[in-house]
Amino acid sequence: MDLIPKPDQVVSAASNVAHKMLYGGLADLRPMPRTLIDDGILREVYHYRPSGTVKETGDPVLLVTPLAAPAICYDLRRGCSLVEHFVTGGRPTYLVEYGEVSFRDRNLGMEHWIDEVVPTAIREVSAHAGGRPVHVIGWSLGGIFSLLSAADQPDLPIASLTAVGSPIDVSLVPLVAPLRPLLNWVNGRGPITKGYQLLGGAPKPLVKWAFQLSSFQKMVTKPLAIATHIDDTEFLAQIEAVDRFTENMIAYPGRTFGQLYHRFAKGNQLAQGEFDLDDRTIRLADIKVPVLIFGGSTDGIAPVPAVEAIAPLLTGSAEVRFDIVPGGHLGMLTGRAARQTTWVVMDEWITQWSTDEKTATTKRSSTKSSSAKSASSKSGSGIGTNPQRRHTSSASRALKK
Repeated sequence: MDLIPKPDQVVSAASNVAHKMLYGGLADLRPMPRTLIDDGILREVYHYRPSGTVKETGDPVLLVTPLAAPAICYDLRRGCSLVEHFVTGGRPTYLVEYGEVSFRDRNLGMEHWIDEVVPTAIREVSAHAGGRPVHVIGWSLGGIFSLLSAADQPDLPIASLTAVGSPIDVSLVPLVAPLRPLLNWVNGRGPITKGYQLLGGAPKPLVKWAFQLSSFQKMVTKPLAIATHIDDTEFLAQIEAVDRFTENMIAYPGRTFGQLYHRFAKGNQLAQGEFDLDDRTIRLADIKVPVLIFGGSTDGIAPVPAVEAIAPLLTGSAEVRFDIVPGGHLGMLTGRAARQTTWVVMDEWITQWSTDEKTATTKRSSTKSSSAKSASSKSGSGIGTNPQRRHTSSASRALKK
C-alpha cells in the first residue's frame, strides 16, 4: 500500500479487514481430497483423488514429508499447493506422512524411516499406480531420507529423485556453524543430549521455536509487513497459511533426534557422502537414478552452499541438476514465486525422466499377478479395518469401489 493510499487500495484494504473479521481469514485452507492406501508404524501413505476435469496419466509422484513438519507443507493453501498443481495437471500424486509422534516412539531411530517408511511408501505407490516407477520428491529432511533410501536400496522402483532444501554440509549453515565447536566440546554430555533423553525427543514447542528462529527478521517485521500490505489479499492469505503450518509442527522421536544432533549437527557425517547406519555404510555415490536439487536463494535453514554440496557426491547418478530458486526454506517449495519457478522446473524434470506408455503397459501386465497375491496376503488388515487410524473409514473404502 502506498504511503498515501489510492482509492482502490483503500477499498481492497477495507474488504480484507471485513473478510478477516467475518470469516476468520482470507486463505482458502481446504485440503485436497485424498484416500489412505497404506499405513504402518508412523507411516501413512495417501493417494490424492484425481481432478474431475483432468485424467490421471503418467508416472506417479510421491511427496516425502520431513520429520517434525506437517504434511500441509505440500498442500499449504489453494493456489499455493504443490499437491493441487500436480493433481490439476493430471499427475498421479501421493504423499507419505507420519502422524503425531509421542513418548512411546522415543526409541525409533533414523533407520525406521530409511529402512522401512520411505522404501515401503515407494513400493506401495508403484504398485497402486500399476507398477510404474515413482518420481520421489522430498523437502528438507524428507529429501535426505529419500536420498539415503535410494542409495541403500537401489532396487526401489524410482524414476527420479528431487531434493528441495536438503542441507548435506551443515558446516555451511550459518545457524549451526558457530555452535559446532561448542557442541563437540561437551562431547555428548551436554544439556541438549540430557534434555532430549529426558523428554524422549524434541517437543513441538521447541521445534516450532527453532523454525521461527530461522526467519527471525521476518518474525520481527511481520506486523509492519501486514500493515503495509493490508490491501494485498494474496500476501495476507500466504501469511495465514504459513502461520497455520508453523502452529502444526510435530515433535521429533528421541533416538532420531539424537542421531540427527550427533551425526549431522556435530559430526557433519553426510558432508563426505557417507552415512553409517546399524551395521553398514550408506554411500550417496550408489544412487543410480537422476537427481534434481533445489536451493532457496534466501533459505536460512538450508542455504545454497549447504544444499549444493550434494551434487559432487552423486557420482553414480544418471544425471544431476542443481537449481537456485527464489524463497526461504518453505517459500521455495510452496511460496507464491514457486508457481513460476520451482514447480515449472519440477514439471520439466518429471516429463524428462518419465516412462512412455508402451513401457508402462508392459510393466503393469508383468506385475499384475504379483499385485493380486500381495493384496490377498494383506486381506486380514485391509483398508478401513485398523482401529488405530485417525480418520473415518469411508474415504478408505472408496478406494475399493
